[in-house]
Amino acid sequence: MDRAIADRPGHVHLLHAQATESNPFSRPATPGQQTLQIGFCGLGAMGYPMARNLAKWRGSHVPGSLPLYVWNRTAAKADALLKELGDDAIMIAESLEQLATECDVVFTNLAEDAVVKSVYETFSKALDASKPTKNKIFVETSTIYPTLAAELDTLLSNLPHTHFVTSPVFGPPAEATTAQLLIVMSGDYRSKKEVAHLLIPAVGRKALDLGGNIEKAPTFKLIGNSLILGSLELLAEVFTLSEKAGIGAGLVHQFIKDSMPAPPLINYGEKMLHDQFDGSKGFAIDGGLKDSTHIRKLATELDSPMPALDAAHQHMLTARAIYANQARRGHTRFDVLDWSSLVAGARVAAGLDGFDSNKHSGKVVPETDD
Repeated sequence: MDRAIADRPGHVHLLHAQATESNPFSRPATPGQQTLQIGFCGLGAMGYPMARNLAKWRGSHVPGSLPLYVWNRTAAKADALLKELGDDAIMIAESLEQLATECDVVFTNLAEDAVVKSVYETFSKALDASKPTKNKIFVETSTIYPTLAAELDTLLSNLPHTHFVTSPVFGPPAEATTAQLLIVMSGDYRSKKEVAHLLIPAVGRKALDLGGNIEKAPTFKLIGNSLILGSLELLAEVFTLSEKAGIGAGLVHQFIKDSMPAPPLINYGEKMLHDQFDGSKGFAIDGGLKDSTHIRKLATELDSPMPALDAAHQHMLTARAIYANQARRGHTRFDVLDWSSLVAGARVAAGLDGFDSNKHSGKVVPETDD
């Protein structure tokens, strides 16, 4: 944790913090900010822990803060969060319209571009019917295509006192749970300042400012995810080759830990090594395919070939197809497949079993002393 944050007295309001290494935005004291009504839309694998951390932080660090308004398409997630934190921290919004009209800041974290667009159209219609008389900020934290961000900005900028910030996050659900997300931001500067001090350190460990162009943060998010997917593809190919060569993926994984101990390589390598492809505890393969589709579209528009990303996309498709066939026969281990399961595509192409590495012939078992 940043020393400036660690040493901050508990009574100091988060919004009064000065710029730090983890937060590039300074903010002068603003009396009354504790009465901000904040809303959160979308309580999926990422949204739920983000909303929980935001509500808990404000409840314990911001005297007099209001409960967090939440809305989710399936009410069970909102009910679970209310049960977990209590009505002092959480209120369930009856509708998207209520979230838009009654909140000063609204965060959204949603799975698909089409859903994001639909939700923001609902927000816009609600605010057009009941025009805001004070500032509102809408913060999109999902992974969306950059041009959609521009559409949403245009949609909201036609409304009085209404601002839009793109703020996608990097990190798996485990890092969302521990408030260790990396947050990238673009859009209106004053709005970013407000939002950054709401999110750091309540939800994330660091914020990066990408400037005023609303499309920059979503573009950066796609570039970052292309790096992760490319790393997954490289791991899949190297692990598969090591199995075929009689070396064993376990020794390669140990080599990674000894010589290039980047957390994504270690953590995703662990999943591939032990066939831990439970997407409910990681990142679902459908989300990975959505992201890779966006990245390939961006690369095509910019005439920038990405062959490793193309291979990752095809291997995810292969893994999903194999798993769907297993599901039809009732032979699946997980309800949701993790994107690290793309290793199944590389394995099958090499003549190995896609999802059960124990079936690989010649699998290396390290020797031990008797």
